[in-house]
Amino acid sequence: MAIVSLIINPGSTSTKIGVFEDENLLFEETLRHSTEEISQFGSIVEQKDFRKKIITDLLEKKNFDMKSFNVIVGRGGMLKPIPGGTYAVTDELLEDLKIGKQGQHASNLGGILAREIGDELGVPSYIVDPVVVDELMPIARYSGVPELPRTSVFHALNQKAVAKRYAKETGKAYESLRLIVVHMGGGVSVGAHLNGRIVDVFNALDGDGAFSPERAGAVPSGALIKMCFSGQYTEKEVYSKIVGKGGFNAYLGTNDMREVTRRANEGDEKAIEAKAAFLFQVAKDIGSMACVLDGKVDQIIVTGGIAYGKEVIETLKEKAEWIAPFTVYPGEDELLALAQGAIRVLTGEEEAMPY
Repeated sequence: MAIVSLIINPGSTSTKIGVFEDENLLFEETLRHSTEEISQFGSIVEQKDFRKKIITDLLEKKNFDMKSFNVIVGRGGMLKPIPGGTYAVTDELLEDLKIGKQGQHASNLGGILAREIGDELGVPSYIVDPVVVDELMPIARYSGVPELPRTSVFHALNQKAVAKRYAKETGKAYESLRLIVVHMGGGVSVGAHLNGRIVDVFNALDGDGAFSPERAGAVPSGALIKMCFSGQYTEKEVYSKIVGKGGFNAYLGTNDMREVTRRANEGDEKAIEAKAAFLFQVAKDIGSMACVLDGKVDQIIVTGGIAYGKEVIETLKEKAEWIAPFTVYPGEDELLALAQGAIRVLTGEEEAMPY
């Protein structure tokens, strides 16, 4: 019997939904929300009913019978650090989403909406591999400052999805593989996958690894401290230099890698050098994770929107293919990854993780 799922992936100004029959997409829609619509709410949680109505109205418009759903899956939010996997939206997990255990973010609404709609329909609700997935080995947490441990905040959903896809396509168990997965999008994360766990990863949000279209990555600590205490910037302004206005945004005024490539191909020296620096840093991150895996790497997997760039992949291969062969899965199909997580639990391939 086919499993029909509703997938909910909320963003700050949009709600993306997908309807699947097993792994086959029936339809998807990105529902945009204006600043005026969102600003009327005092908190993320207060947006729940507004977003829920938009979802149910769309399904009604599509003449889709909500009673045909077997499961509702939401994007996981800023929960406490947890291992990767699929989690039922229990009362405890729901409460942590509502309070924003590690912060308020629109993704928190994914599990909240999934639970409410699932309860109304009498079907289970899940989240899958939220950004707070934390499987770091103890020594990977050391930063040099005890009060500032390294943290695991990254593209866990897509990293896990492509790693399991590679395992399935090669007829191997994910738990038996030693992989380096490189996600390149608005942020960049490079992770070492060892026997089914991501034992080290560069924090993709605010302070690790390569710079990206919107983020600064690792920056010189002493210079950053001086900037913070220079009196020229507020805390918010400094943070925006690290997250949002960093990376290609800072160097070239764009967060679009296609634009960077266009300028580079037209001979723009700044774009040529910035693009080369970006790929230089990503390659160094791959090398670092090869050391984490003791040089024994089965495959390097590259994913994310930037992986569509042929010359990007060629450059990374030139610098790092001596470590292991490359497999490229461009883009990030988050809706399918969420559906697959629920399917694995409902078919008995995996057990739901305890929260």
